[in-house]
Amino acid sequence: MSDGPFDVFALIIAIIAFIIAIKASSQAAELRRRLSSLEEMFRAQRPVQPPLIPADVWADAPATTSAAPPPLVPQAEPEAEAPPPLVTEDISPPPLEASTEADATPPLPAPAPGFEERLGTRWVVWIGGLALALGGFFMVRYSIEAGLLGPGVRVFLGGVFALALLGAGEWSRRKESISNIAALPIANIPAILTAAGTAVAFATIYAAYALYGFLVPATAFVLLGLVALGTLAAALLHGPALAGLGVVGAFVTPILVSSGKPDYWALYIYLAVVTAASFGLARIRLWRWLAVTTIAFAVLWIFPGLEASDLQVAPHAFHVIAGFVLAALLVVCGFMFGPTIEDGEIEPVSSGSLGAYLFGAMLIVLSSAHADLALIAFTLLVGATLLVAWRAPAATGALGAAAATVFVVFAEWAVRANPDMLVLPSGPMAGIAPTAIDSAVTLHLVMAAIFAAGFGIAGFLAQGRSNSAIIPVVWSVAGVATPIAILVALYARIAHLDRSIPFAILAVLLAAAFGAATEALARRETRPGAMISTALFATGTLGALALALTFALEKGWLTIALALMSLGTAWISMQRPIPFLRWLAAIFAGLVTARIGYDPRIVGDAVGTTPIFNWLLWGYGLPAASFWAASLFLRRRGDDAPLRMVESAAILFTALLAFMEIRHFATGGDVTSAPSLLECALQACVTLAMAIGLERLRLRSRSVVHNVGAVVLTVIAGLVSVFGLLILENPLLWRTDVGGAVFNLLLLGYALPAVLMLLLSYAVAGERGKAYANTIAGGALLFALIYVTLEIRRFHHGPILSSGATTGAEQYTYSIGWLGFGVVLLGVGILVNSERARLASAVVIALTILKAFVIDMSTLTGVYRALSFMCLGIVLVAIGWLYQRILFRRQIAPPPAPQTST
Repeated sequence: MSDGPFDVFALIIAIIAFIIAIKASSQAAELRRRLSSLEEMFRAQRPVQPPLIPADVWADAPATTSAAPPPLVPQAEPEAEAPPPLVTEDISPPPLEASTEADATPPLPAPAPGFEERLGTRWVVWIGGLALALGGFFMVRYSIEAGLLGPGVRVFLGGVFALALLGAGEWSRRKESISNIAALPIANIPAILTAAGTAVAFATIYAAYALYGFLVPATAFVLLGLVALGTLAAALLHGPALAGLGVVGAFVTPILVSSGKPDYWALYIYLAVVTAASFGLARIRLWRWLAVTTIAFAVLWIFPGLEASDLQVAPHAFHVIAGFVLAALLVVCGFMFGPTIEDGEIEPVSSGSLGAYLFGAMLIVLSSAHADLALIAFTLLVGATLLVAWRAPAATGALGAAAATVFVVFAEWAVRANPDMLVLPSGPMAGIAPTAIDSAVTLHLVMAAIFAAGFGIAGFLAQGRSNSAIIPVVWSVAGVATPIAILVALYARIAHLDRSIPFAILAVLLAAAFGAATEALARRETRPGAMISTALFATGTLGALALALTFALEKGWLTIALALMSLGTAWISMQRPIPFLRWLAAIFAGLVTARIGYDPRIVGDAVGTTPIFNWLLWGYGLPAASFWAASLFLRRRGDDAPLRMVESAAILFTALLAFMEIRHFATGGDVTSAPSLLECALQACVTLAMAIGLERLRLRSRSVVHNVGAVVLTVIAGLVSVFGLLILENPLLWRTDVGGAVFNLLLLGYALPAVLMLLLSYAVAGERGKAYANTIAGGALLFALIYVTLEIRRFHHGPILSSGATTGAEQYTYSIGWLGFGVVLLGVGILVNSERARLASAVVIALTILKAFVIDMSTLTGVYRALSFMCLGIVLVAIGWLYQRILFRRQIAPPPAPQTST
């Protein structure tokens, strides 16, 4: 057999041990340097009793070479007795003849070690440890290449060498602990020797199994596990470096020793022993990193067996249950044997350890297609999580993981029974069809009842048990969200998202339970987190009522229900001024917005054909009204981001209601057809009207959302007017029947927008920039002139404006019509004293003059040409007379009165 795998493995083990030893030695050297500095300062000052040092929970302890556990906090002693020495070196006070002035001056810190000191005290030892490990590997390799020793002798010598290194490490540790040599920043020789010994032991046993076949897999597995456990035990004496090497070696051992048919029971029993040893060591030394590393490796070992076609649920369930129990016993702070912690504090490692094993149990349930044993194990772990979190507040964060995994399990179960949920609207791909995998419905229903009752009741009873606000809030969130999520999943699984009166009744009962909890909590005395929890249960009441409407009515009512939840939450925020509720109202508004993005018709093809009074009115109108009312409630407490989100949703749904209803009316219910002149005209008019309303509203509310919304609607109206009415649907360019002589599409598409633009320009005058208002006013003038022109075209050509040649009489009528329009504008400007109207008149008349000299002079002949210029001249003279006599008449100053001499 080739020796290549042995060489690679040996080199990797040696390098890992070398790196870990370097890290440990560096930390030990830094600690000893600090101790030396403290010693010098202590020597120069009067010894004082050291203060009590509280131990941090799960603190990352530095590497240490001390064989004894961390010292207990010393009891108070008589003042005459000296405190215990910090180091082994003699630190007796200086002689009496020493200068007292020198004693008062603390010495300078010890200088950093030089190159020679580093080379002799650290680097040489590190390299020596690496050389020892590699020497053993290379000796075995040389004996193989030279044929000096047989395989059995090689393995035996490797084991002897490993034992020698371990013995040398222990001897040096004991020798160092009883030595009177001062603590210097030197390398950790005992730890390096022990690490090299464990590395050689791993390599020797693996070589005996993999290279020479001396050991059967079971024996090799046991021996490697014993070496790993021994390494963890040695870490109690030699510090965290060996703990890291031991835990990695223990969890990697099953990969090194493999067989044709894996025995998961043996694997997970072994991992349970390793996990217990690692957790125990982490608890004794308070090493956070060791507990986290162990949990990560344990969860990773769940994945290999999940992909097997014949998934063995029992050993996998044993693995997650055993790991969960060990974590609860040894890792969770304040529960059983875990570290102590202050009341009301959520500790990440405590919560994360339980959440990790819950995640593993969830994976087993999903991979086993919801096997009964997997479901039972998952239920036990969720119940145990509630129990541990109830007893130990440090693990309260695991409630979130429990609620999330419960929802995932039930949601995946619902999708399995409804594979059409995973099919795109275009249908499944060819050759691929979703299949429904059924499982025990009764067991799922029992689980659902247990989880809903457990989370809900515990979330209510947990209120007032803690002096910290976050603890009861987490309980209330889990107690409200989990029952609602389970109810939705069961509805999707059993009712297939169709109408269901039984589920509506269940939702009403759930709302009643949440309402009773809200009332009970509101009557209690004020406790930390009580207001937020009360608001959460009140929100759950609204959510359950909205679900009842959804279950009892058609699918489109879900949009309305969510919008009403936003309104209800905003109203509750008035009674309970909690910032979270304002954000919750905004979140509901965002959900409704996302819902219409998925299906703008809300109910698909069942919108109906009745104009205005169809599903669009309810699907967009009720949410719009809800958001407007919610914004009024929220504004009473201030202007912030949630209010702006709700106001944005109110404007959006109001605009969408108008746009969708117009499209439905213009297309006869077929919202997918091409646009028309009627639709563009209605869109422009309604958008301009909404912009005017927002301009008036923003003057009172001073809302930035109303301000921006008015500008956005104005821009949209401008785009629809320019591209829709003037280009894409212009009856002069495209064949369009505009209707009757006076009441036609021209009146709706050009005259009414001109009036609305004029009103909008007056609404923004003095409130926005002059350029903004003048641009809108210019648009009004343009559309009014276009309307006059198109009406003249309608008089000469009938309802189809794009056909027929332009006659001389028509050209003459254009000039007369433009002049008349200019005169009307001038008259209005004079009557109301509007400079803007007079300027508009000047523009129209200037265009008429330009037309007369450019178009009429070249195209008109005979009497029409003469009449055109005659009328133009008369009008211009009359305009000049009006300006001279009425607008700018000069007042002749009376002559000065004669002066009389006295």
